[in-house]
Amino acid sequence: MTKSERMEQAYRHDLALWEQGLVFAGIDEAGRGPLAGCVTAACVVMQKEPRLPNIYDSKHLSEKQRSEAFERIREQALFVGVGHVEADEIDRINILEATRLAMRKAAAGAPVDTFLVDAVADIGLSGRELPLIGGDAASYSIAAASIIAKVTRDRLMQELDAMYPAYGFARHKGYGTRQHMDAIRQLGPCPAHRKTFLTRILAP
Repeated sequence: MTKSERMEQAYRHDLALWEQGLVFAGIDEAGRGPLAGCVTAACVVMQKEPRLPNIYDSKHLSEKQRSEAFERIREQALFVGVGHVEADEIDRINILEATRLAMRKAAAGAPVDTFLVDAVADIGLSGRELPLIGGDAASYSIAAASIIAKVTRDRLMQELDAMYPAYGFARHKGYGTRQHMDAIRQLGPCPAHRKTFLTRILAP
């Protein structure tokens, strides 16, 4: 199946729900795996029309496509909410609970009673939660949320790069590349690092 066919399938997934009269949001996150920076979640309530181009799993879009889609979503969506949980809180409550917390923050005030969520369950939202495995590729609304979360977090990592330029955050966005891990071993962690993620890297 081509990417275009997958995008069509994801839109039709949500179209079937709209035609049932459901009012729903898509929720996704960015940044569960990195060694540094926040985890960011987005909650998006899309409209059936106009249908926007390149609304698909953010990992399969180019940076230019993501940025363009980000702006279109911000202009056309009925609701866009974003939530962040920073590195120190991730260390305190663990990454799964931090992801749930970021999703609750993102969904606060969403004018819906149903949430389509990429994989994560038992979030504690104020409505019905429908976890969908691979949701960012299977649902138009979750895909939109994945784009909002990814672009927002990437921009925050560029800001961290200006604060801590030796780590290369603008390039790897906090993920565990060789260059990033070498910088941690040489310089030690900075305040943006998730200390609980660094045990193996800093082990003697």
